[in-house]
Amino acid sequence: MALRIGIAGISGRMGQLLAEEVAAAGAELAGGITRAGDAAALFAASDVVIDFTHAGTAERHAALAAEHRKPFILGSSGLSLAQEAAVAAAARHVPVVYAANFSPGVAMLLALAERMSAALPPEQYDAEIVEMHHRQKVDAPSGTAIALGRAVARGRGQTLEEVGMESGRHGHTGPRGTGPIGFATLRGGQVVGEHTLLFAAGSEHIALTHRSFDRRVYATGAVRAAHWAAAQPPGLYDMKHVIGLG
Repeated sequence: MALRIGIAGISGRMGQLLAEEVAAAGAELAGGITRAGDAAALFAASDVVIDFTHAGTAERHAALAAEHRKPFILGSSGLSLAQEAAVAAAARHVPVVYAANFSPGVAMLLALAERMSAALPPEQYDAEIVEMHHRQKVDAPSGTAIALGRAVARGRGQTLEEVGMESGRHGHTGPRGTGPIGFATLRGGQVVGEHTLLFAAGSEHIALTHRSFDRRVYATGAVRAAHWAAAQPPGLYDMKHVIGLG
């Protein structure tokens, strides 16, 4: 029997790509809603729900996933700590795949970032993250950039909040501090997504870059995550688990 996948945010660019990828994967489109649609009915009709709406709906949709015992795939970025806590609470009852980016390549980048950070002493290697997106993107830094920062911090055995973030440098800033992770945000044109992680030491620079040329890579990854999550126990997962790195 084909997996019934519901899409929250079906009217947007990602929603349309998701609908196409659901069909391409041999699944059944159970329905779709806009941000203001009947989310409860969508969860009731679906085996799995993919949500690419907005951070403001994440908490309610996570609660509905837990209530209806339906796996939940969340691709919204810009969640607050309270909203992320609500998603984690839902994951105690259902499998939740929450990722800032559903590209398999980005999942690999995050894994490499953590391993490299663990091997490169922060007092010798400054970590800088540069991201660029289309001019319509409303949050900064991007969710993927923050995920990269968290991966670097984990490699150092800390949280991103403990390590610290430096962004928006302007004017006479003084010397760069040792330890904090730098973030630079660029916006313009129709860039789908570019992220570079740079480890800079006195004698060498190491750069890891990922570029997305088509949003479809995110839709394909999210549908892959939906099929994977349908067979998992409750828990909070991300794309590294989906592609076998977790």
